[in-house]
Amino acid sequence: MWEYTDKLKDHFFNPRNVGEIEDADGVGEVGSLACGDALRLTFKLDKEGRIADAKFKTFGCASAIATSSVLTELIKGKTLEEAMKVTNKEIAEYLGGLPEQKMHCSVMGREALEAAIDNYRTGGQGKHEIEGTIVCTCFGVTDKEIERVVRENDLTTVEQVTNYCKAGGGCGGCHGEIEKIIERVQGERAKEQMLPPPRKGGKLTTIQKIQLIQQTINEQIRPALRAHGGNIELIDVEGSKVLIAFRGMCAQCKVSEFTMKDVVEAKLREFVAPELYVEEDADSSGAEHEHKG
Repeated sequence: MWEYTDKLKDHFFNPRNVGEIEDADGVGEVGSLACGDALRLTFKLDKEGRIADAKFKTFGCASAIATSSVLTELIKGKTLEEAMKVTNKEIAEYLGGLPEQKMHCSVMGREALEAAIDNYRTGGQGKHEIEGTIVCTCFGVTDKEIERVVRENDLTTVEQVTNYCKAGGGCGGCHGEIEKIIERVQGERAKEQMLPPPRKGGKLTTIQKIQLIQQTINEQIRPALRAHGGNIELIDVEGSKVLIAFRGMCAQCKVSEFTMKDVVEAKLREFVAPELYVEEDADSSGAEHEHKG
């Protein structure tokens, strides 16, 4: 049973802007009934080039309806350039959060908006083409789509990618390629977020410490775990205590305690601070097992 916020329930039971604009300036369609979710978004511009009206029709779950409803509300009054800046995170935050397994609904709304804007700019003649090469053949998801959700939402596991765009949720044959994309994007993120030098005296600020821990996990720890079918997620940092959760094969491994101390903790002490110690977050690890069961 999903935990839905009151705001999400409101937009599900009382969706705004349901329907279709007959003389729409832009029309966008994404998804398919075969995959379980489909969305048609239409909008009308005013004389100043702002979105005067937007409507949607969707086939999907409560989250699909609610996120579509919110999207139409968020883009009204905006120029197309402003509307394009609306992210799936903004949609989810507007609703007070979404279940992790339903984040793909917010991504679908943004993709429908992009398709509608492309439709308008080509005068209705061009077909919206999703960039990139197909990675997940089960759901038709490209490498560019995966890169985008990984970068915008700081995703680190295949399971998270599946939750955000469905890639990897079918036969599983694309999991290896998805892991390579995650590793590459996270590596690029780490380089982009080069940390400033510590303050005088060599002490890291709290923000610097968290960033450096995440960077060390991305560059020094996660690649080694992935080589054996495992993964790791940073849950929290409390002073010198680092809470982590093992994923994949590592979550079921009998020597995970050894891995946590002799690999994870050792690397964090070497690259971040010698006083750090690592503990596994039982609640987060248990949640994954429950989900998989």
